[in-house]
Amino acid sequence: MKKQTLRLRSNQYLRNLGETGSLNVNKMIQPLFLAEGIEEKEPIKGLPGVFRDTDKSILHQIESDLKAGVSQFLLFMVPKDKSDTSFPKDFYQSNISVIKKKFPDMFLWLDTCICSVTTTGHCCHFHKSGSIDLELTLKRLSDLALIYADAGADGIAPSDMMDGRVGSHRKILDTNGHSMVPIMSYSTKFKSNFYGPFRGAADSSPQFGDRSGYQLDVRDRDTAIHTSLRDKEEGADLLMVKPGMTAIDLIGPIKEKTGLPTGAYQVSGEYASLVYLAKEGFLNFEEGLRETWDVFRRAGSSYLITYGARIAQRIYS
Repeated sequence: MKKQTLRLRSNQYLRNLGETGSLNVNKMIQPLFLAEGIEEKEPIKGLPGVFRDTDKSILHQIESDLKAGVSQFLLFMVPKDKSDTSFPKDFYQSNISVIKKKFPDMFLWLDTCICSVTTTGHCCHFHKSGSIDLELTLKRLSDLALIYADAGADGIAPSDMMDGRVGSHRKILDTNGHSMVPIMSYSTKFKSNFYGPFRGAADSSPQFGDRSGYQLDVRDRDTAIHTSLRDKEEGADLLMVKPGMTAIDLIGPIKEKTGLPTGAYQVSGEYASLVYLAKEGFLNFEEGLRETWDVFRRAGSSYLITYGARIAQRIYS
């Protein structure tokens, strides 16, 4: 617990996420998608102003976002080729290294799920029987976390919802010289209908079945709170609910029970719903977006991951 406190107080970026003031651009994290093998940045359907970036265009995007007041980013790396046995380490490490060298004054979180690289599109590996191979999955996830940290990632964000992955991440980071790299866990993540635009962006749609074997049942409040308590005990520094709006009632209880900063991910389907309502003339997009942010603040969200972080400074001005 002492180490968690030290990590959370170690720099202004993390202190911004943990302080109890109202939501503002300093408490918002902008998702980015870096896709290997594309020649021009690609728009993401339903998320205007959000792209699958190339290794060149992402640098221009970050520069623009920094000028707009964004200081923290959540990077999703999308490999060109799928593999259940290896990672494209050069793609991961060279790009993270370039980003951090060019922009040292920002905080870069890396999502450590493997659904963008597995041949199945699932966040795990399976035994031949069809059950989850937890041991192999945890090893692969933690190996990925170490690859990212070695390349210069400021923080690690495991999103897979496998039992024990936070503890596994913490162990491999601590034993390889990264004890001050924080873990922002997707600690309460539901199986949801609101992830559609993201799955296209991250090339992570399951090739069979769904994710009900490891993501939470939206009806199950007790387990949803328990998974965040578990992740705290395993060494998570920040916790998160996802999707934000459909888990908004859990932010306060999780924050109270754990004492850790607890944020929300305003997921792609939630964001896109505002886009399409505005397109049909049913609301003003920026006013509707700010209303959702005010509700997250009212619910006690310590920070917010949102595709609109790059326009937050303008909305709050």
